[in-house]
Amino acid sequence: MDPEVSNAAGFGSERITSLLVFGFLQSSSDEFRQELDTLGHELFDGALPQPFCADDDELQTDGLRISRSYGRIEADSESQDEVIRSIARHLAQAGDEMEHRIRIHPGLVSSLASKFMDRSLREEDRRNCLASALKDVGQAYPKDMETEKATLIMAMLLARKVVTHTPSLCRDVFCTTVNFINQNLLIYVRNLVRNEVD
Repeated sequence: MDPEVSNAAGFGSERITSLLVFGFLQSSSDEFRQELDTLGHELFDGALPQPFCADDDELQTDGLRISRSYGRIEADSESQDEVIRSIARHLAQAGDEMEHRIRIHPGLVSSLASKFMDRSLREEDRRNCLASALKDVGQAYPKDMETEKATLIMAMLLARKVVTHTPSLCRDVFCTTVNFINQNLLIYVRNLVRNEVD
């Protein structure tokens, strides 16, 4: 696991973000369904997602139970998981609408996919590539949407576009997107879940 992410986000936050990104991708096209199913089996042990996004492909398999207490959030894991999946579905719908309003250039998607295929890049480099791509499309964000929400949706939308372009990158793109969100949008994501649970 990337040390910066684990220290800043903690297991509970990574679990929330993992479910959110996974749910967003699940609400998408069937073009990468097989890769997503494989990722789901890797990610979940029973109903409990395992934090595994790692720098240099280190797999986190300690089986620790995850604390689910975030301020006033005290829902059991099943109901909290359903809240997160519901948020993911709504964000995926917003992503579909956003995609119709703005055009993501296919060259940007191809470029991002080729960077993810470069095995010499570290996880931090991949996050920087994602951040750079987000800056490239940032001026097209809907003006009526708060910046954090637009950035969150666009990060997951770019992930979906790259995985649709190159399904074999599903795990790497998922991992980098989770790490990027935890590093840059963690408070916003936690507040999204908190507001739905309260």
